[in-house]
Amino acid sequence: MPVPKQRLASRRGRTRASHHGLAKVATVECAQCHQPTLPHRACPSCGAYRSRNVRTVKVQAKPAVKS
Repeated sequence: MPVPKQRLASRRGRTRASHHGLAKVATVECAQCHQPTLPHRACPSCGAYRSRNVRTVKVQAKPAVKS
């Protein structure tokens, strides 16, 4: 198995890894419910796209609180 002749500097590895960072996710505000959504997609909370209702969203019932 090949072995490097000299040890690489720490800066080399960090420079290479500088492009591994995550990019921020772009979000826009829904025109109807004002929740953040991904651009060019239907809103997951209300189902609207370009001020039209394009899909129905099931409302989940809240669990009953035991007292």
